[in-house]
Amino acid sequence: MLTLPFPVRDANAGSGPKDLGDLPEWDLSDLYPAPDAPELKRDLDWLEEACASFAADYEGKLAELDAKGLLDCVLRNERISAIAGRLMSFAGLRYYQQTTDAERAKFLSDLQEKVTVYTTPLVFFTLELNRIDEDRLQALFAENDELARYAPVFRRIRAMKPYQLSDELERFLHDMGAVGDAWEKLFDETIAGLTFEIDGEEMGIESTLNLLTEQDRSKREAASHELARVFGENIKTFARVHNTQAKEKEILDRWRGMPTAQTGRHLSNDVEPEVVEALREAVVAAYPKLSHRYYELKRKWLGLDRMQVWDRNAPLPLEEPRTIGWDEAEKTVMEAYQAFDPRMGDLAQPFFKKGWIDAAVKPGKAPGAFAHPTVTEVHPYVMLNYLGKPRDVMTLAHELGHGVHQVLAAGQGEMLSSTPLTLAETASVFGEMLTFRKMLDKAETKEQRKVLLAGKVEDMINTVIRQIAFYDFECKLHEARRGGELTPDQINAIWMSVQGESLGPAFDFMDGYETFWAYIPHFVHSPFYVYAYAFGDGLVNALYSVYAEGEDGFEEKYFEMLKAGGSKHHKELLAPFGLDASDPEFWDKGLSMISGMIDELEAMEK
Repeated sequence: MLTLPFPVRDANAGSGPKDLGDLPEWDLSDLYPAPDAPELKRDLDWLEEACASFAADYEGKLAELDAKGLLDCVLRNERISAIAGRLMSFAGLRYYQQTTDAERAKFLSDLQEKVTVYTTPLVFFTLELNRIDEDRLQALFAENDELARYAPVFRRIRAMKPYQLSDELERFLHDMGAVGDAWEKLFDETIAGLTFEIDGEEMGIESTLNLLTEQDRSKREAASHELARVFGENIKTFARVHNTQAKEKEILDRWRGMPTAQTGRHLSNDVEPEVVEALREAVVAAYPKLSHRYYELKRKWLGLDRMQVWDRNAPLPLEEPRTIGWDEAEKTVMEAYQAFDPRMGDLAQPFFKKGWIDAAVKPGKAPGAFAHPTVTEVHPYVMLNYLGKPRDVMTLAHELGHGVHQVLAAGQGEMLSSTPLTLAETASVFGEMLTFRKMLDKAETKEQRKVLLAGKVEDMINTVIRQIAFYDFECKLHEARRGGELTPDQINAIWMSVQGESLGPAFDFMDGYETFWAYIPHFVHSPFYVYAYAFGDGLVNALYSVYAEGEDGFEEKYFEMLKAGGSKHHKELLAPFGLDASDPEFWDKGLSMISGMIDELEAMEK
C-alpha cells in the first residue's frame, strides 16, 4: 500500500504577521494539471492494466526466472511504483494544502482506494522473492550487474521474511490498508479544524503554537492554557485514534511474530535495534548535562524562580523581536548552502523559483512542515507554515536539505532512492547547521552570539532530547496498550512520566499540559519515527565535526553519500568519514557538540 506524505517536523508555525513578502505556493502541474486531467485518468487506467498483466506474467513463476527475466520483472515493478507514487503524491499534496476541504479529502480517498485495489495483485512479488533460495539469488546477481544493483532492495525485503504471513493474509492486509488510513485522516482533519481563541481572536493550531515563542510571557501563558482547554475538549477523539492505532499495530505485530512494537520501524529504517538502544541510552544519560543544565541557565536569564512549560521556547529577554521576510530567509539559507558548495546552491535554487515550496499559512492547511520526494522522474515539494521567526528560517533550511537530498538520490531510481528515516535526516540537519554557522559568523556582538547559540541549543534539545522523550512515550504507550484499552488519563500519565525526566528540575507543569501528546502527528502517522531525528542530529554533529576539522575532500564524499539514497547501509555511508554509528562513542561525539555550546553560554555568564 502506498503511504502519503506527512508533516515531519514539530515546527512552531502559524498565521503570523502579514508583511512577510511574496510567499510561494505549490505548482503541482509537474505531477498533473488538475484532478480531472486526462493525463491522470490515462495513468490510472495504465496502472490497472499494468498491475493485472504483471500478476498474470509473474505470479507463481519468480523462482523459475533467470537473471534477465528477474531484472525485467524488477524494472516493471519499479515502473508501476513510479506511476502509483505520482498519482498518490498529487492527491496527497493537494489534500495537505487544505485538509478541511471535502472535495480534496474525497479525491484522495477515492484515488487511494483505486490504487490499493489495482496494486493488491502485486502482493505476491515480495512474498515470492523471499522464497527464492539465497544461493540461487546470489548466483543471479553474479550473472547480471544491473540486477545486482538492486541487491540492497532485495536485502531489505528479505529482512521481513521471518515475519511474513500467508499470501492470502498479506493480500487481505493490503486491501485493509485504505481503511486503516481513515484514522490518520480523522486525526489530520480534527487537528486542522481546531480553533483557539486568544484575546478575542480566533486562530488555528499553528497560530496558537506560535504564541509560545512570543516575548510577552502573558501571551505564552494564555496560549498554553487555551491549547490545553481545546485538547481537553477533544481528548476522547485523540485517545480513540491512539488506542485503535496501537491495538491494530499490536495485532499485526503478534500475527507476524515481531518481538517488539519497535521491530517493524527498525527494519524499515535498516538499523539494528542495539544501535537505536545505544543512541537512546546515550541521550538519556546526557539529560543532566544537556537539557537540565541549559534550562537552569535559561531560568536565570528569564529571571524566574521556576520555569513553566510556556517558557520552554521563550525568546531570551535580550533578544530583539523581529520578523524575517521571505526574501531575507531565502537569501540567508541560499548563502549558507552556496558557501558550503556552489552545487548545493544550484540544487536548492529551483525550489524557490519553480513553485516547489508552499510557504504561507492558510485555513485548513496541515500543520508543521515536510519535504515530499514524490517520484524520481519529477521533483520534491516542500511544505512550510512560514511566520518570519528565526526558527522558521531554520525550518526552511531543514526542509530544503531534505529536498536537495531527494533530488540527488533520484538518480538511483524508484526502488533505491528512498532513504531510511535515520539517514533521511542527514542533509536536513546538516543544512540547518550550515545556516546556523553562517548566521553565527555574522554576529556582531556578544549578545547576538548568545541569542544564536541559545537558539541552536534549544533546536538541538528539541531534536534530540525531546524526540527521545517522545520515543520513550511511544514505547510505554504501546506496551501499556497490550494490557487493554487506555483511558485519556492513562495516556496523559504516560506522557507526564517522560516530561520531567527529559526537561529537568527547573520546570513546573501546569494543569492541562498532560494532554499535549494529542497534537504530535508522528505518533499517528508513523509510530516510532521520532528517534530518527535524534539519530540524524547525532550523526550530523559527528559529521560536521569531521567537516570543521578540514577533512580532505569532505564535500565530494558528502555529495556521494547523498547520491547513494537507500542503496547503502549506514556503515557503508559513514565509513569514508571514519565514523561508525554502531560504536557507542559515536553518539557521545555528537552530544558533546551540544554540551560544548552550553559550555560557551555558561562562560558568557562569568
